[in-house]
Amino acid sequence: MLETIRLVSETTGKSIRALKGETGVVAGDLVLVESELGADLATVIDDSSEVCRHPYSARGAVQIIRRATEDDLRKFTWLRDREQQAFAFCQQRIKVRGLPMKLVRVRYFFNEKKGIFFYTADGRIDFRQLVKDLAKELRMRIEMRQVGVRDEAKMIGGLGVCGRRLCCHAFMRNFEPVTIQKARKQQIVINPTKISGLCGRLMCCLAFEEQTRGRMYSGDENFMIED
Repeated sequence: MLETIRLVSETTGKSIRALKGETGVVAGDLVLVESELGADLATVIDDSSEVCRHPYSARGAVQIIRRATEDDLRKFTWLRDREQQAFAFCQQRIKVRGLPMKLVRVRYFFNEKKGIFFYTADGRIDFRQLVKDLAKELRMRIEMRQVGVRDEAKMIGGLGVCGRRLCCHAFMRNFEPVTIQKARKQQIVINPTKISGLCGRLMCCLAFEEQTRGRMYSGDENFMIED
């Protein structure tokens, strides 16, 4: 059975599962793990609990590249500074060119050869001149990626009405469809201010609650009945 370890990304604060293999890392270690940007810096928070040995824990788990070095730590700090500078420059050029778009986040690849600029907009945007501005200033490949309001909340994060970190920012990998019917089935008062998240869409946790509906215990017996 493949064992995993649990980590927290130093970049996004999200939970990550990685294959343990022969790495020998323990809780508290800083490591580099595979990511869509080439590599991410993460801290090991659990290397031996029952969760790590669960048969389904390896699903979607990433690979550990190596233990992080001092050079890796300095590089990630440098990358975050460069991303902030690129964000400020891009915002300035968006304003100059009068583009109807909102910049959400800038992420650099670990190899420094490409940057992704995430934005929201009501429709299609002609950002060809903006890309030329960015490429000339930053001297790298530029990708403009349009995202929805739910993705924006997932990237930026925040606190929900429950007082906890947004589910999408904390642990969710993919969004599941959430409909008003899920709220009605749970006999929740249909008040938009009560059942909407920071993104303005229906709260993701309505789907979590709906999944448990129909399960109940019968007396003192130790089995569960599905209706």
